[in-house]
Amino acid sequence: MTDWRPQASIDLHALQHNLARVRQLAPGRRIIAVIKADAYGHGLLLVAQAVQDQVNMLAVARLHEAVSLREADITTNILLLEGVNDREELNLAAHLNLQLVVHQASQITLLRHTRQPVRCWLKVNTGMHRLGLAPTEVDTAVQQLRYCEHSRLIGLMTHLANANDPTDTSVQQQLDQMATLRKRYDLPQTIANSAGILHWPASHADWVRPGLMLYGAAPDPTQADNRYGLQPVMTLTAPLLALRQIQAGDRVGYNGIWQAHQTHRIGMVGIGYGDGYPRNISEDAYVLINQQPARIVGRISMDMLSIDLTDIPARIGDQVTLWGQGLPADQVAIWAQTLPYTLFTGITSRVARSY
Repeated sequence: MTDWRPQASIDLHALQHNLARVRQLAPGRRIIAVIKADAYGHGLLLVAQAVQDQVNMLAVARLHEAVSLREADITTNILLLEGVNDREELNLAAHLNLQLVVHQASQITLLRHTRQPVRCWLKVNTGMHRLGLAPTEVDTAVQQLRYCEHSRLIGLMTHLANANDPTDTSVQQQLDQMATLRKRYDLPQTIANSAGILHWPASHADWVRPGLMLYGAAPDPTQADNRYGLQPVMTLTAPLLALRQIQAGDRVGYNGIWQAHQTHRIGMVGIGYGDGYPRNISEDAYVLINQQPARIVGRISMDMLSIDLTDIPARIGDQVTLWGQGLPADQVAIWAQTLPYTLFTGITSRVARSY
């Protein structure tokens, strides 16, 4: 039976290419591959298996993600970016041999009571104001962690708030704060996310943490021209379900926001916001069918969207590319006034995946 569902095709060769770009841009640095949120919608386990032997560590946000990796026999070091919240989580994390990010004083208190060895990274809030201890609190935290009998402080980390803008002066202020801490403590540092890797060589430090760029998109939402040499890992496609002729004056879709001014041939594509395609999209947005751009017309529905095929040869069953090969997700994100992160992680379970 033919599968008429939308499909996200994941190109693991492109993933390897993007990982190689990280090495080129940050030579000699250790690599923490960020695979949280189901590897940004690309599939946690298969992405982990594809990169585990080529990176120094994997990073996830939450404990259940790390549990899934260990249950799948992933033995690579794993960094838990949000750390642990109670003694039960701490015991499980220690049992799984996870490295923990410590970002608040209560987590240090937890570490005082564990009898299992735990390796920790202390997170410093240098300007993101999300997680992390203030620079003025680092001295006390370092001393406390060094006196925890069974924990070992192995590094400092921070997160860059505006690294996607190469001209933002706040980034340099964050880097300066970490430079001051480097002089004070003989500890490795990890600072650079994807934007830092691409735009701020001074942020590369000892370890880099590529996330979005591994999947072939740029952190800067205005860059859709792939100037960084990245390759799309996910290509999202859906079948052409129906064709119909409409006349001048006919309106297409809910609320009739698009009206034909002449005879058109309209195609219905089997994907909508129920699958993760953005509901609000620019009038300039298009898809690819038979390697040709076809403009989206009318509102995106839950299960379908409409495209103008007046001048494009197509037949029912042809595959339509929503983003990926030939049409960067970065560009679709611009049309939808969102980010590639949102597109990738918004793909729902109704979409089939192939690797």
